[in-house]
Amino acid sequence: MTATTAADRSDRAFLGHPKALGYLAFTEAWERFSYYGMNTLLALYMVNHLLLPGHVENVAGLPVLRGLMERGGTLSPQALAVAIAGLYGACVYLTPLLGGLLADWVLGRTPTIILGALLMAAGHFLMAFEQPFLLALLCLMIGSGCFKGNIASQVGGLYPEGDTRRADAFQIFYLAINAGVIVAPLVVARLAHGIGWHWGFGAAGVGMLISIVIYLSGRKLFPSDPPLRKRGEMDVERPAMVASDWKRVLLLVLMVPLLAASVLGNQQIFVTYLVWAEKSADLHLFGVKFLAEDLVSADAFVSVGCLAGMVVFWRLWAKRFKEPDEFGKIVIGCLIGAMGVACLGIGSLIAGGGKVSAGWLLAFHLLNDIGFANVLPVSLALFARAAPQAISGSVIGIYYLFLFAANATAGWLGTKLEHMGSESFWLMHGGIVAAAGVLILVIAPLFRRVLNAEAPPAAQPA
Repeated sequence: MTATTAADRSDRAFLGHPKALGYLAFTEAWERFSYYGMNTLLALYMVNHLLLPGHVENVAGLPVLRGLMERGGTLSPQALAVAIAGLYGACVYLTPLLGGLLADWVLGRTPTIILGALLMAAGHFLMAFEQPFLLALLCLMIGSGCFKGNIASQVGGLYPEGDTRRADAFQIFYLAINAGVIVAPLVVARLAHGIGWHWGFGAAGVGMLISIVIYLSGRKLFPSDPPLRKRGEMDVERPAMVASDWKRVLLLVLMVPLLAASVLGNQQIFVTYLVWAEKSADLHLFGVKFLAEDLVSADAFVSVGCLAGMVVFWRLWAKRFKEPDEFGKIVIGCLIGAMGVACLGIGSLIAGGGKVSAGWLLAFHLLNDIGFANVLPVSLALFARAAPQAISGSVIGIYYLFLFAANATAGWLGTKLEHMGSESFWLMHGGIVAAAGVLILVIAPLFRRVLNAEAPPAAQPA
């Protein structure tokens, strides 16, 4: 295979960027189509089909998993479904650690990406059958871990040092991601409801196959894989850790559970929210009926606007007022996000046991996405800035554990919905998100003193 280490600055064949970026962007768009298409259907599929009598008996290994999850008490089909969805969503944020190790030490980046893509395709097609359901989830978890982090690294590797196009390249890359997220639920949900669940999962599998074909077609244009690391090999240029570095690491680790609590409402979207909306919300807008899965497409569309809108807002704000630092923006994001989740509880109270108006759901998505836009990218920037250079990659890996914790907690809390009722359930989530913001506000002065003292050079996000 012929490859380059980085694209020539004169290569502007794709929107002013290297041609390889186009292949990587469309690869990721179709991978996200497959991932979010399947993820959108997962909880609803279990509640409405797989975990019902006549089907649940067919799932290999489920009695063992169910026994582990029911140690705290028997779970209804709905509670078991959201618990499994939460566990799956959590593990997806752990497996990139495995993917990184495979790429760095065993296989190399490109073979690891191809392995991940093949595992994901296998997982999607296995979802078309009831018996290998848990095996399908395992394939998808491991495959996503092998794929996602490593392909993002290849995007960065397209550009030599000092090439200012790198930041724009990631914006294009993330636009491709969001395109896949917006389209996927609209397609797979209509196949699932119109023909059958397995057609929806099959469409996700086809999307993954398209992703593989695109990736292999552009393979020769991608940067060469870095040499594999050898066991016991040390980086002689890596700076030594000092006491202030360890203090920063400790505080960043303590931020992880607070960040997990801050996005709990957002992470419920793929765990409990769609199941709740299908049963408890009036899914009509301007007299037109829509599917619960369409809310995921709406959320992705609103999220793109909010991410761009917050960048513009803070730039305009800074021209007349002092711009908040990372902690200030995270606190603001928590409080706005808390109001968004609270809208679901308030809407349930007003409905009085009837169907919650779609207006409350749209208010949730708008406020939640504004809040999320002030938490996720800002907190990543905080960790990248404060991470000691010697272990910057490991610190960024620690950062993503907050999404693991948030999804696992969302699944656990989702089992309480049937007993708590909609009002208490969503208001509880709003309270947790708000409490996280208040706690971050209280401890922010300590964090600022430690993190700003002898701050290290900014690390590059993984």
